[in-house]
Amino acid sequence: MHDKKLKFIAVLLVLLLGGCSMAPEYQQPPMPVANEFDYRFKGQDGAAETSLSLDQFADLGFNEIFVDPILQQLIESALTNNRNLRKTALTVEDYRARYRIRRSALLPEVNVDGYGLKQRTLGTNGNTTGEIYSVEAGLTSYELDFYGRIRNLRDSALEQYLAMESTHKSAVISLVSEVVSSYLSLLTDRELLQITRDTKTIEEDSYDLVNQRVEAGIANELDLAQARTSLETAKANTALYKRQVARDLNYLIFLTGGGLPDSLGEGENLLQSIAPFVIESSSLPSDILLRRPDIMAAEHELRAANGDIGAARAAFFPTVTLTTSAGYISPELDDLFDGSSGAWLFAPAIKLPIFTGGRLKAELDSAEIKKEIAVARYEGAVQAAFREVSDALTGLATYEEQLVALKANLQANEEYYSRAKDRYHEGVDSFLTLLDAQRSLYGSRQKYLTLRLDQLNNQINLYKVLGGGAGKLAKIQAVSR
Repeated sequence: MHDKKLKFIAVLLVLLLGGCSMAPEYQQPPMPVANEFDYRFKGQDGAAETSLSLDQFADLGFNEIFVDPILQQLIESALTNNRNLRKTALTVEDYRARYRIRRSALLPEVNVDGYGLKQRTLGTNGNTTGEIYSVEAGLTSYELDFYGRIRNLRDSALEQYLAMESTHKSAVISLVSEVVSSYLSLLTDRELLQITRDTKTIEEDSYDLVNQRVEAGIANELDLAQARTSLETAKANTALYKRQVARDLNYLIFLTGGGLPDSLGEGENLLQSIAPFVIESSSLPSDILLRRPDIMAAEHELRAANGDIGAARAAFFPTVTLTTSAGYISPELDDLFDGSSGAWLFAPAIKLPIFTGGRLKAELDSAEIKKEIAVARYEGAVQAAFREVSDALTGLATYEEQLVALKANLQANEEYYSRAKDRYHEGVDSFLTLLDAQRSLYGSRQKYLTLRLDQLNNQINLYKVLGGGAGKLAKIQAVSR
């Protein structure tokens, strides 16, 4: 009875010691930013106050906000074929394998060994022949994790794996945003190319008209030179936008990792590519940033550093390893598995570091410094995210305000050009006035289209910096801790 109590106490002691952990208690660093985003601005009516609604925007899936079927096809192709994203996904699998390696160290490795030996010894009294056969199964140098060194290394590997999972999610969001932005750039550049071609046609007609007027003595050579200058400028701009459209297509091929639809973006409207989203309230809590995959990755890395400190602390304490085996050993192969041939081995070992030349202290210092670096990296990521969201929120109002003004400017230039053309044909104004009206109209069309693209890109960027769609990505595979 007394022996049973001793065994129970010994087992309980092992379990208690096995539950020890040298890792410091994890505490999430406070966010080094304001508690909320607060952007109040007036709409065109001078009264409405608006700001972003997270639930109706950042939680939307990719296909819910990017509604253009061709754009959805491009996004799907990029997620399937993009090589950089594939590399990130493979890196995730690598980190998962590393975690499994660390986790396996908590379990004993059981091996079966067998050997046979037959030797002959020459001697003065004659030759001696001996045989020995053995089959054994057991543990080899299994470390009893009394102080949590192996568990902390496992936890660190798990957090590194989860950090890479979050990094992969962030890469997915960035890739989708880049595909959408590139697609919209293609549509914009095609519109600009068409405007430039139309302008070139107008300039050709103007040049022919001025040339006829010069021959008739109504206009002078200066007017003809000005018309020629405008025509050549239009030709140069046409070549410019042809090149830009080709580059847009090449970049989309790179992002999607394959071919593009033949009718890519033909006749598409920029405003139809992105679904309208809702602006409801006047503020957003800054802890919304914690949902961003890159912030989650930074926190997982911080947790991993915490585990490394625990492993470094545990290295100061004794390491207990256990080697055991049980089996059969016999000088005769036929008698190997007889009951009388049984054998066993129980060989515990303990190692206590006495002098390491400061190595253990240096390893602990390094682990603690790496944690401070991880804290700084986490705080820096939060601050950068706060700035990105703030910039995008600011753009919500200012882009709309600017776009309304440019649209009015475009309408005014269209009227200016129409009147200048009529007055020139009537001989009231000079060709210089008509030329100025043409340039103003062309410039205002360029600015309006470019700003409309910038406004849409700001919406895309807002979706991205809020971690848009992260909640609807494939769930991280459950990992047994």
